[in-house]
Amino acid sequence: MFDRIVRYSACMLLLLSMPAVARETVILCYEAQDVLPWRTEKGGGLNFALLKMVEQRLDIHFDFQSVPWKRCLAQLKVNAVDGAFAVSFKPDRRELGEYPGAENIDTSKRMHTDTYVVLRRKGSKVAWDGKQFSNLDGAIGFQLGYSVGDVLRAQNLEVDEGSQRADELARKLIAGRVAAAALGGSDAAGLMRGPLAPQLEQLPIPIIEKPYFLILSHALVASRPQLAARIWSEMEKARNSPAYKKLAQAQGVRN
Repeated sequence: MFDRIVRYSACMLLLLSMPAVARETVILCYEAQDVLPWRTEKGGGLNFALLKMVEQRLDIHFDFQSVPWKRCLAQLKVNAVDGAFAVSFKPDRRELGEYPGAENIDTSKRMHTDTYVVLRRKGSKVAWDGKQFSNLDGAIGFQLGYSVGDVLRAQNLEVDEGSQRADELARKLIAGRVAAAALGGSDAAGLMRGPLAPQLEQLPIPIIEKPYFLILSHALVASRPQLAARIWSEMEKARNSPAYKKLAQAQGVRN
């Protein structure tokens, strides 16, 4: 009897001394600024709520790193991080990492959908009819590295890509250094609720509507293809879950 107790105690001590199995870690970078309601620089917002649901479903750990947007994309390209969010589609971004669905982008596995809209100075005659601009007496500004720049350049417009943040671009617009500003719909909504709003006007027709994705590094998809597939699959399931839909509805956004 005593021998059995000793053996049992020894086994228990051995089990307790063994290190816990570490969860698989996936390093993700994101833009170092608030883009409400999707994310905040400190890890709040719907994007983080969604990713944390994916974490729980897969029992993995996301290591979030907040950096300037162009640096985030550059780190993704050289596989210094495992992924980046929230990224809209541009053909040349295939060089940076992998979208869900590979060649045929699977929009059902998006994180969210958002628009780009036009802001002008109060009283300005700049107009956008959904196809082209008129009364544009100068450059149209957009934030550094943002995909809307391709849309604007395709129209042979003069552009200004010198602003990092939405509020910085809005102040440039108010100062007359650009004739108009192309901003993400969420950023524009935040500005139109803030102290700069009396000096700005938002045009009613969006420039474009785009889905935004978690894109994963080429290295992760090549070395852990099953994990990549599971992450994107659970992204879709979590986004369509009642819990997430309730959060999105509370923020007044479409899922």
